[in-house]
Amino acid sequence: MTAANPAPAEAVADPATAGDDLDRDDGENGGRRRPQFVGVDRRVFLAMLIIPTTIHVLIVWIPTLLSIVLSLTRWNGIRIGDLSWSGLENYDEIIFGAFQRDFFQAVLNNVWLLLFLFLGPTLLGMFLAYLLDKNIRGSRIYQSVFYTPVVLSLAVVGFIWQNIMYDQEFGLATWAFGGGEPVAWLGNQEFLIEFGGYGLSKNFVAILVAMAWRHTGYVMVLYLAGLKSVDASLKESASLDGCNEWQTFRHVLFPTLKPINVIVVVITVIEALRAFDIVYVLNTPRNTELLSILTTDNLIGEGADNVGRGSAYATVLFLLCIGFVLWYVTNHYRNQEGSV
Repeated sequence: MTAANPAPAEAVADPATAGDDLDRDDGENGGRRRPQFVGVDRRVFLAMLIIPTTIHVLIVWIPTLLSIVLSLTRWNGIRIGDLSWSGLENYDEIIFGAFQRDFFQAVLNNVWLLLFLFLGPTLLGMFLAYLLDKNIRGSRIYQSVFYTPVVLSLAVVGFIWQNIMYDQEFGLATWAFGGGEPVAWLGNQEFLIEFGGYGLSKNFVAILVAMAWRHTGYVMVLYLAGLKSVDASLKESASLDGCNEWQTFRHVLFPTLKPINVIVVVITVIEALRAFDIVYVLNTPRNTELLSILTTDNLIGEGADNVGRGSAYATVLFLLCIGFVLWYVTNHYRNQEGSV
């Protein structure tokens, strides 16, 4: 009785090299490779790619492009037959013409808002996060209190400050700082800072305080999450080296929070440019206009008669936003490539 002949060595397949053999065979057959997705997987992949892209284009980019086109026209928004091309006339009116004052005051208010969010709520939120990171007694209660405004609708926040805080006779701000006299917090159009007929009005300062109430809690949560992820050994090493709390935060903690800093900067800039809800609720007097407010007033507001002018405001706001986005994305990927 003879033993069976062993199988040839070349007939034994090694699972570890099976993939390499397939790639080698594909190379020998003219460089053809099997597709990554086949059958149902391919259809699902195409659906997941095409459907979100189509929705995004339809609700974001097509309206954006139409707004740019409409900014070059004069139209009352009722009948298409009334639409007429006007070129750059709308831009000439809002920048150099009859609406120049409203435009530049709105741009200035957007700048005031951006500076205030950086110097006020952002620094305050960082400070609160640093205190809460020390696990003080009742820290969870404080976190809930400071974060509550963030979960509220912006319009609701506006109504709270309009009717509870800034009521001229019975508001909490009037009771605390009014000296027993009615105070028109939202009606005082005098400039606190003025130059060339433009400036920072007192009623806009009141709106900024209302916006800070909400933005502070958002920034606090972001920095608190970042501080919780910092390695405790870094703080201990700084303490052993003789660093005080400020030196530890400045030279150890703050550099490790760079990803959080980037997120906060992006969120703050976007918030300053797209701010609308709270300002619209509290926007009764003049000198509190923003570009978003002017856009809405010219499109659907009382006495709106030129969709083209409203689209021109919207286009200017879009250019400001896209300019920041392009700058951020370019620098972000450039820094990533430099760190590789």
